[in-house]
Amino acid sequence: MIIERAYAHGGPGDEGEWPWSVPCVRELLDGGLRFTAPVTFVVGENGSGKSTLVEALAEGFGLDPWGGSHEWRYASHRTKSVLGERVRFDAAPGGRRMLASWSARQGFFLRAETALDALGREGLDPDARSHGEGFLAAFRGKFLRPGLYVLDEPEAALSFSSCLELIGHLDQLTRAGAQVICATHSPLLTALPGADIVEVGDHGVRRTTWQDLALVDHWRRYLADPGAYLRHVLG
Repeated sequence: MIIERAYAHGGPGDEGEWPWSVPCVRELLDGGLRFTAPVTFVVGENGSGKSTLVEALAEGFGLDPWGGSHEWRYASHRTKSVLGERVRFDAAPGGRRMLASWSARQGFFLRAETALDALGREGLDPDARSHGEGFLAAFRGKFLRPGLYVLDEPEAALSFSSCLELIGHLDQLTRAGAQVICATHSPLLTALPGADIVEVGDHGVRRTTWQDLALVDHWRRYLADPGAYLRHVLG
C-alpha cells in the first residue's frame, strides 16, 4: 500500500460551503479517511460525493483531475480545486519513499467522462478502438507499476467480461505493490476478495461488506423479478 490515511485542512467558514458541506468530504476534515486494504471501493448514490472525493484524492497525490498518469499533470485548463490542494496523506510503510518525493510518485487517474482525452495524451490512440477497448488498453499498458491508481466509475464503458478482466488487472496490480481507490456502482467490481468497501451518503462514510451493499441487494431483486421495479417507472 502507498497511503494509509487521507485528510484535509479546512479554513474559517468552510463548513457550510461546497465541497465542505458534502458529508463524505467533511470526514476528511474531521479525522480523515483510513485505508486498510490495497483496494478500496467507494460506493454511493449519484450526488453522494463519491466522485468529488476520489477526484480530490487523485489531485492531492499529483494526478491531473482531467485524467492520466502522473507524468501528465494538469493537461486541462482547470485550476487546482480547493479540496484537492488541501488533501494530505499519511504514508503506509510501503509508500513512504513515494510520498516523500514528488518525482517518485507513480499512478493513474481514470475517469469515465474524460477517458478518451486522457488516453489520447497517453499515446493509446482512442480513435482506433472502442471506448471499452480504450479502457482496457489503459489497464494493460499503464496499470503496471507500484503507485496509486484512482478510478471513477470505470465500469461505464465495460461489458460484463471486461469488468472481470479489470478485476484480474487490479488483483495483479496490488500484488505488485500498488494501491487502488475506485468509485463505482458495480456489484461485479466490489466483489473483489479482500477489498475494502466504503459507502458514502448523508451519513458521511461507513465501511460495509459486499453482502450488505444496497446496490447488490437491488441487483439481486431486479434480476429475480424485473417487473417489480419496472411497474413503478413505466407508464
